[in-house]
Amino acid sequence: MKKLVISMFLLGLLVGCSGEKEESANNDVTQDVTVVLDWTPNTNHTGLYVAKEKGFFEEEGLNVDIIMPGESGADQLVASGKADFGVSYQESVTQARVQEVPIVSIAAVIQHNTSGFASPVDKNIQSPKDFEGKVYGGWGAPVEKEVITSLMNAEDGDVEQVEFVNMGDSDFFTAVARDIDFAWIYYGWTGVEAELRGEELNMIYLTDYSEKLDYYTPVLTTNEDHIENDSELVKAFLAAVTKGYEFSIENPSEAADILIEAEPDLDAELVKASQEWLKDKYKDDAQRWGEQKESVWTNYSEWMSENGLLEGDFNATEAFTNDYLPN
Repeated sequence: MKKLVISMFLLGLLVGCSGEKEESANNDVTQDVTVVLDWTPNTNHTGLYVAKEKGFFEEEGLNVDIIMPGESGADQLVASGKADFGVSYQESVTQARVQEVPIVSIAAVIQHNTSGFASPVDKNIQSPKDFEGKVYGGWGAPVEKEVITSLMNAEDGDVEQVEFVNMGDSDFFTAVARDIDFAWIYYGWTGVEAELRGEELNMIYLTDYSEKLDYYTPVLTTNEDHIENDSELVKAFLAAVTKGYEFSIENPSEAADILIEAEPDLDAELVKASQEWLKDKYKDDAQRWGEQKESVWTNYSEWMSENGLLEGDFNATEAFTNDYLPN
């Protein structure tokens, strides 16, 4: 489950030497680049690992280091220039832009929101109304209660009858067997894992209840400084990453093998199955991988404002760009 980062701009410790250029043995100039993930490695990130392993970054003159976010979080590291690129979420970028944090979404990893509220079938949660009297396990962000409230209001449910607990980094399957009834998951990872375990889930997808909740999650980001002063770096990075995700779409088994080799602690069976499930979700109905629509950004910011989650003006055109994706 992702950990949503909604906070003011904080300076992180220096991570690597991102942005430095050096000459290789054959006198080609390469640029050191740091990419910070949002969470532990998973199939949302496969295209990055493929681009590195297949030499797509090298072809663009980039020497890329993929790192974990640590306590500072990906958004803070990218905004401060301590990392060149990062993995984030539309909801986090929206909050950041309102708070004048200088990060910009440059590509949508997946075209549609595949997240939802999951519960074992024996909990008998088949609609948002059924959240009443149940225990929700989350990570403590205000958006969680507002999303649940929005879904329950559509069915005249009472969110005050839901108990909210912070499950932190607890495993979903352990938590629902022990002390919670439902949680917010990405089906492409936890849902697929449930299938492999033979544990049937009831899923309530956000997109089934409001088109405004069909937002981009996750996205790739960079900072405004790169956009304004090093646009060729952004173009080169996205050229390589696009090839990585296109390869993952066409070759899900080999792409999964690349991720498994890079991160051997991952469950190989889960990675394989998740990659197969996601292969058609990356690009989906978009004209090209990574494409973002202004309407999606506007719809979600309107939903956040309607639910008291935004304090300030939001300019969608400043929050994202398609300008650096390959044609």
